[in-house]
Amino acid sequence: MAGYAVECALKACIAKRTQQHDFPAKKLANDSHTHDLAKLLDLAKLKGELDAEFLSNPQFEAQWEIILRWSEESRYERRMAYQAQDLLNAIENETGGLLPWIRARW
Repeated sequence: MAGYAVECALKACIAKRTQQHDFPAKKLANDSHTHDLAKLLDLAKLKGELDAEFLSNPQFEAQWEIILRWSEESRYERRMAYQAQDLLNAIENETGGLLPWIRARW
């Protein structure tokens, strides 16, 4: 379920791009109806910032790769406890997790 937190955070960044009383672009709204984290990152216009973060912090790229393995179906898969813990650490870690990084941008 932790992957949904990343999905929602990216969707919050996308939503932030729409100002109050604006009518969102139909394509952006339709494209946002996905669980694909890489696509949501692009729609949130954070890909360039993430790539820059990778250059300054190679470990962050490894965290992103762990997170990209998540899918909405993965919650039904039987996973070893260490895999689930790796995902949680990649998402939540206050000093290197993706969620704090995204939170600073929404």
